[in-house]
Amino acid sequence: MVTSLHFLALLPLFYSCHGLQFNDIDEETPFLDANSKYGSLWPLPQKVNFSNVAFKLSSLGFRIVDAKGSSAGPSCALLQSAYRRYFDYVFDGPKKQWSGKGRHTDVSELGELQVWITSPDSECDSFPTVTSDESYTLTVNQPFALLKAPTVWGALHGLETFSQLVYRDEFGSRNVNATTISDFPRFAHRGILLDTSRHFLPIKTILTTLETMAMNKFNVFHWHIVDDPSFPYLSKTFPQLSQKGAYHPYTHVYTPADVKMIIAFARLRGIRVIPEFDTPGHTLSWGGGQPDLLTPCYSGASPSGSFGPVNPILNTTYDFMTQFFKEIDSVFPDAYVHLGGDEVDFTCWKSNPDIQAFMKQQGFGEDYRKLESYYIQKLLDIVAQTNKGYMIWQEVFDNGVKIKPDTVVHVWMGNNLQEEMNKVTAAGYTTILSAPWYLDYISYGQDWQKYYKVEPLDFDGNQQQYQNEMAQITSAGFHTLLSTPWYLNRISYGQDWQQHYKADPQDFKGTDKQKELVVGGEACLWGEFVDATNLTPRLWPRASAVAERLWSAKEVKDLNDAYSRLSSHRCRMVERGIPAEPLFTSHCPHEYKGI
Repeated sequence: MVTSLHFLALLPLFYSCHGLQFNDIDEETPFLDANSKYGSLWPLPQKVNFSNVAFKLSSLGFRIVDAKGSSAGPSCALLQSAYRRYFDYVFDGPKKQWSGKGRHTDVSELGELQVWITSPDSECDSFPTVTSDESYTLTVNQPFALLKAPTVWGALHGLETFSQLVYRDEFGSRNVNATTISDFPRFAHRGILLDTSRHFLPIKTILTTLETMAMNKFNVFHWHIVDDPSFPYLSKTFPQLSQKGAYHPYTHVYTPADVKMIIAFARLRGIRVIPEFDTPGHTLSWGGGQPDLLTPCYSGASPSGSFGPVNPILNTTYDFMTQFFKEIDSVFPDAYVHLGGDEVDFTCWKSNPDIQAFMKQQGFGEDYRKLESYYIQKLLDIVAQTNKGYMIWQEVFDNGVKIKPDTVVHVWMGNNLQEEMNKVTAAGYTTILSAPWYLDYISYGQDWQKYYKVEPLDFDGNQQQYQNEMAQITSAGFHTLLSTPWYLNRISYGQDWQQHYKADPQDFKGTDKQKELVVGGEACLWGEFVDATNLTPRLWPRASAVAERLWSAKEVKDLNDAYSRLSSHRCRMVERGIPAEPLFTSHCPHEYKGI
């Protein structure tokens, strides 16, 4: 009986860990649970007009078809594939489309969505580019809905918007209101960066990300494919790079067929694939498969056995890069390749006597930034001989490397962000922004260590508040359970989608001409603590906030309205099989069912 009483006395302490403790966590006040007048549209179109007139949709009576006069007909596989995909989204899974023959459509029922590509060149057989026209108009009315777009890329976005207009009534029937929408993206470059070096990402995970990107109208997959930890890209010209540099040469590589499939899958969703091969730093995984590519580090007068960045003083380095990027040009169809150029550690270069002699010969003195610029300048000249333009991280610009006028400078460092954007655009360079959108920036990192170190019986030493409490309870003779140091929901970001939503690429002091040079941005998910097990919920719907900032009008800033629409959009992604994490306490009509 005494033991039972002791346990009952501890029930409040034990069950307190089951709910969020608002006095312990600096959590923002939840938003008002009010429905947006724009329903669940995400990202919000440029112009939307709704009517209260509603039409029903039936999986037996509704179909998506090419409009008469459309420059893209039944032979356009890209659109035909999209019609099937969005029919399935609207009606929750694969169902055979009814041909419409022999069945009369009810007066209140919408029978068709007609898709009309208006330009003579639909671009159906092309790849999307930075200059692709992604605009569309959508009119939902009787006797049919009409989606008009100059090219297939706008049509893809219009199909997504139409699917977002469909809702269920209280009887489970699907409805869509009479609506007119005129829409286009604010920025041409709307990207997601994934890192497949620090953790290998299976093909399925990448394809799921591409599918979800299309749901959010992203149009660039920035594939940070290799880095220090591993080299999973299987090169046809230099197969030894992945043979020696991948985590496993057969199971943890992307074969030429894999890469081709990812590019094709992305194209069908209007997404460009821009690979990044970052040098001269971030290249340790290259060294095993390419002898003499990396710089030998020295300890005093002797080699230490370790290696640093790419060796910039050998002719063989540039012979290799010429052949390698010739292959990259042939494999990846996009007009751009990302060349990196960030975070070069000069320690190894400084230790190497051959590098020191070269520095003296070139008159570089002790300024190793000049050596870095020397390498990057030669690399840029090599890539310029291919059909590719290039993107570079901001350090290349900051260090004064001579770059082509059409170079895209990628700003990622948060210090003096507005000043950096002003400098890059004042110099006349096209610019994209990522600094506010590093989605891997959540505080806990390897916080398992602090949980591991906690000892429940350690309340004789450092008397923190909970340790004082433990001492008082046990001295009174009660059995005790401890949870205070193990609140696993205590991660710092809370509703950090808000800060991502508020960041604007053009929020810096500069002329209108400078701001026009900012063509968009990217949300980056680096892979130190991300693999296939947690990538999707960490990325979505946080990246969705970035998607609306890059697509919608600058004036779209209402956080309450955004919260309502984003919550609904998140539930839509969950219903489509995407395990997007919740924004806050809530529920979805159709909860995620797991694998």
